[in-house]
Amino acid sequence: MRPDDANMAGSVHGGTILKMIEEAGAIISTRHCNSQSSERCVAVLARVERTDFLSPVCIGEVAHVSAEITYTSKHSVEVQVNVMSENIVTGIMKLTNKATLWYVPLSLEDVDRVLEVPPVVYSRQEQEQEGRRRYEAQKLERMGNKWRDGDIVQPVPNPEPNTVSYSQSSLIYLVGPSDCTLHGFVHGGVTMKLMDDVAGIVAARHCKTNVVTASVDAINFHDKIKKGYVITISGRMTFTSNKSMEIEVLVDADPLMDDSRKRYRAASAFFTYVSLSQEGKSLPVPQLVPETEDEKKRFEEGKGRYLQMKAKRQGTAEPQP
Repeated sequence: MRPDDANMAGSVHGGTILKMIEEAGAIISTRHCNSQSSERCVAVLARVERTDFLSPVCIGEVAHVSAEITYTSKHSVEVQVNVMSENIVTGIMKLTNKATLWYVPLSLEDVDRVLEVPPVVYSRQEQEQEGRRRYEAQKLERMGNKWRDGDIVQPVPNPEPNTVSYSQSSLIYLVGPSDCTLHGFVHGGVTMKLMDDVAGIVAARHCKTNVVTASVDAINFHDKIKKGYVITISGRMTFTSNKSMEIEVLVDADPLMDDSRKRYRAASAFFTYVSLSQEGKSLPVPQLVPETEDEKKRFEEGKGRYLQMKAKRQGTAEPQP
């Protein structure tokens, strides 16, 4: 990892890690989908499950990214990706990230047509059953996220500190050829990196300290983004605990030169950030002040997600009888 991959604290940007994870998943899923089919396809990212940043990757370390197909449905591929960092001086390696991604194969002849996925061979029968449960769970959650599709982040003049409006941020970005696959659609990793950049700005504005990505809730990709489209990545604070911040990030695509389509929601996710001192120690987070009824509703929903994940972590840490 090089200096241009780092944030102000010297650790690698969360968005850079997410981009590497997506590239590994895209390679292995595209290889698999073309292994037993006469019609060529490319696998595109549909969803990223929760990703925890277990340990920072530092400048000068080598990142090892490994991917494995863990389940296939009729039209999707589940990929597990692990990231290890290696200190090439001491030889010490540590796990930094684990992520689960879902891809769908699109025909190269007609990119709007989803192809069937070749089945994967499981080493034991339970793996298929467990994978099917994960598939059904993420399918239900994707359907539940559609209520945000029409929601838009609007600027507010002269906002008060610690309010949602004070830290909310937007980035307008023109999609170029280097952002896209050979077929003219944006790489999922490029979108995720931009989303992390905006979430980081929101967190820094709220805290006015160094901030780092702690985790990313499920990232849902609702629709493809084409070359030449203008995308608006908007982020707003939804919830704060004593030492963490949840930020909702929305990606809207605007097909400027395509009259057949209107502006649409392309992706959405929740990012969790923490505030750090110059010594890298966790700092208290200024508490968010929700003002409108919608902001209060999002705050309570964010609190629910926080408590649910906290209970899950505590349950995992408890010794088994």
